[in-house]
Order: sequence, then structure tokens, then C-alpha cells
Amino acid sequence: MPTARQKRRIRRFILGLVLLALLAAAGYRAWEWAQLRRAKAVHYPAFGITIPGGYSIHGIDVSRYQHRIAWEEVKKMEVETIRMGFAFIKATEGTSFTDPQFRRNWSKAKEAGLVRGAYHFFIPSRSGAAQAEHFLKTVRCESGDFPPVLDIEQLNGTAVSRLQQEALTWLKMVEAETGVRPFIYTNVDFYNRYLGEKFDRYPLWVAHYYQPQQPRIERGWHFWQHSDKGRVNGIVSPVDFNVFNGDSAAFREILIP
Repeated sequence: MPTARQKRRIRRFILGLVLLALLAAAGYRAWEWAQLRRAKAVHYPAFGITIPGGYSIHGIDVSRYQHRIAWEEVKKMEVETIRMGFAFIKATEGTSFTDPQFRRNWSKAKEAGLVRGAYHFFIPSRSGAAQAEHFLKTVRCESGDFPPVLDIEQLNGTAVSRLQQEALTWLKMVEAETGVRPFIYTNVDFYNRYLGEKFDRYPLWVAHYYQPQQPRIERGWHFWQHSDKGRVNGIVSPVDFNVFNGDSAAFREILIP
């Protein structure tokens, strides 16, 4: 039979095991709570919107409707862990229109330290080739920028077959000229109705507002425009907010080398 001293040692050993188990359980609960908080959508009064959790890289997209932007203020704004790391900038539309704020936004966003990308607003009733030529004459993408983006979100009475043909012409011409595969931007409903598998090879920036965690689309995506009512220092009007679907390593991989 164990002695009284041995019994005390056994009791202390058992108590130690119980304490370790309790500490481990408490640690796991704390970790689990932190993970849930990171994944939970949180309302940020300073930004004026609810931002989905679980994403570490945030950005905006802008055009002339955001007027004259103080890009250094955009870059400096940080609330908890949320700050702007990238900006998509409207460059061109159709065969001749250039956004009047493009050149300033293009240079100032880079000076402020944001990763930048240029997009073309597609008019389906116009020649895809002529639109590609207009974009390529206007935009000079550099190492460290996003690949070019084709914004496709209107039919304008055009047949779906022509929309697809002209859009694919734009994409193929821009890819041949730049050496990088362009992104497409559209909303979930438009993609499902009018684009589909013919465009699955192109990386996707998708719009789907006010969803708690992710856009409701079957195919993979890189960027999600989750709100059109955000507020950022340095911009007087509401602005679209986006998240990147990945970590910093994946983010670097999609940039122009």
C-alpha cells in the first residue's frame, strides 16, 4: 500500500493534470473566440459600413465621382487592423472617354503607397478591339500594379452573343499586349446570366453587396466589392470597399512582375 507521503504526491499530480486540462480548455476557448471575432462581420462607424471578417487586405475603387482625392489621407487612415492597401482606378470607357481624374489618381495612389489597378468600363455595343486600343493608349501598367481590369456590367440592348464576343476580343488583345491575363469585374447576377464558363479562365473581381462573409457565386474569385457606401479620410463622397481573398503572399503573386 502507498504511504501517506506517496498518496499526497499522487493527489498533487492529479490536481496538476486537472489544472493543465482547465488551462488548455481556457486557452482553446480564447483562441476559438479570437477566430470567431476575426471571421465575424463588424460595423466600423469610422468607415460607415459593416466590414466582413476574416480578410486582412482591404481596398477601394474610385472614379471621377470621388472627385479630387487626398491619397495620403486615404493611406494613413487605420481603424483597429483595417486600412486601405490597394485601389482600383477607372481609366477609360468605350472607345474614346478617359476618366478626368484618372491620370492624377493613377500617379497619386502610387505615391501614397497603395497598390493600384486600372479598369475599363465596357460598352457592349461598341467594338471590343477599339475599346482595347483606347485602354492600351491611355494606361501604362508597371511592375507591382494589378493586371488590367475589364468592367462588364451592362447589356444596353446588345445580344448576349455579341457582348461575349466583343468582351473576349478586349481581353485577348490586352493580354497579348501586356503579357498578363486581365481580370474581369462584374456582379454575381450578371456573371451567372451573361458570362459564365466562357469567362472562367479570367480572374474575377466580383460585386455582391451586404453579404456577411463572402459573395454568393460558385466559381473562384480574387476580389470582392462588398459595399458601395464606405467612408475614407481624404474622400468627400461615398466609396466602394473591397477585400482580397487571400493572404499577403497570394496578393503579391497576382501583381505584375
